[in-house]
Amino acid sequence: MTSTFPNISISTERLVLRPLDEDDVPALAEMMNDEQVVAWTTVPHPYGAADAHEWITRLAPDERTGGRGIVLAVTEFLTQRLVGTVHLRNTDWRVRSSEISYVVAPWARGEGYASEAALAMAQWLFHDQKFERLELRTAADNTASQQVAQKIGCISEGVLRNAWIARTRTEDGTWTDVRTDVIVWSLLPEDLAGAGEHLADSGGFPSYSDWN
Repeated sequence: MTSTFPNISISTERLVLRPLDEDDVPALAEMMNDEQVVAWTTVPHPYGAADAHEWITRLAPDERTGGRGIVLAVTEFLTQRLVGTVHLRNTDWRVRSSEISYVVAPWARGEGYASEAALAMAQWLFHDQKFERLELRTAADNTASQQVAQKIGCISEGVLRNAWIARTRTEDGTWTDVRTDVIVWSLLPEDLAGAGEHLADSGGFPSYSDWN
């Protein structure tokens, strides 16, 4: 049984999910310095070109080759512009379960890109990789991420109290850590029916290909 994900690309109606490459460094660094990304993730701040290069050339590839998950760039099909990233992590190959996270650039928010990318990833994980569970964790106040979870059909399983450290701006403009609750969501193969119908209406069923 394989214990690593294949190096793949996934195409939907509007998006291409593919491995990150070094040409993505400037756009990735800009995206990771956005205030919403800083607030709800653990990325270094400020996030420089060296951080982006390290993530693209070493850390993200190590996720896949180490069997922990896979990281894909999310790009617009027509413009090839970097929309965001999607990340499967904390993968358990015996349980056939993984956790998904995603980041969307500020200019691309409100277009449904996060849900389209996350749903395509879920369909690939369940149909192609035969996984049985996808997990998503959102900070209690991160309503945008919670809306994505609901849109792709996730079920809320409960709250982990005081389980995450987010970041918030202080009056002097600096960032400070703040503890927050975490909502745990799950998606199973049978939960995809409603979300799949929505995607089918938009012609957005994904296609997959090996990345060489």
